[in-house]
Amino acid sequence: MERRRSLIFPREHGAWGILLVPLITGAAAGLHAGGHTESLAPLFIAVLALFWLRTPLESWMGSAPVKARSAEEIHQVRSACLVLATVSAAALLWLFWGARNPNLLWIGAIAGTALAGQAIIRQAWRKQRTVAQIIGAAGLTSVAAAACYATTNRLDRLAFSLWALNFLFASNQIQFVQLRIRAAHAKTPAERLAGGRAFLWSQMLTAAVLIAGSATRLIDWLLAAAFAPILWRGFAWYLSPFEPLVVRTLGKRELGYAIAFGILLILATRLA
Repeated sequence: MERRRSLIFPREHGAWGILLVPLITGAAAGLHAGGHTESLAPLFIAVLALFWLRTPLESWMGSAPVKARSAEEIHQVRSACLVLATVSAAALLWLFWGARNPNLLWIGAIAGTALAGQAIIRQAWRKQRTVAQIIGAAGLTSVAAAACYATTNRLDRLAFSLWALNFLFASNQIQFVQLRIRAAHAKTPAERLAGGRAFLWSQMLTAAVLIAGSATRLIDWLLAAAFAPILWRGFAWYLSPFEPLVVRTLGKRELGYAIAFGILLILATRLA
């Protein structure tokens, strides 16, 4: 049963957060900006079905860690692909019916290119796991702009800002999780600094980008403030007491940070 679930259901639990938080924040911001809801249902269905489709398709093609081997398993993943492809095609037809939402094609093309690039890097350079995940995050977080556009019919600064902010947040989470895995046995601040200089520079760069964006009014300072919890989490790790790494606990904590970021971002768009 566990193997069958792995063949069909997406295994990257963190990727669900990287997908759903931008999707919800983009929709909420668009609705607050005076948008409508008629395109949200087909967009949500299409996005979720296409994201889910990738796992059984990779299992069928043999590019996934868990591959379909027996005739029964091949039949199962093939059936799952057929159902999900049909659902996504119907949702896309609904979404674009009557030549509606044409700019979603551009967003979809960019997202597809990013996810294809992730797959290529993951297969060709297996050691570049973090790079591949960040490139994939660029594609997944594009749904923030897509959801905002689907409600407002405008691909404007708000849509692109939400995409950029969600991507910046997802990149931070990906880097931090990989750092915690690599530096699982680092006990002292010196050991953590030695193994985590790159992430520390990334944290400072993120903070600098947010400050610069707020100072030049490219983004509202309230939107930048949504990053406060994860920036604090990242800097505090270097001085915090040593705790043995439990991947499941780390995943739950990062999920909590993702939910908090989404809530803060939605509140910021309403108060800005």
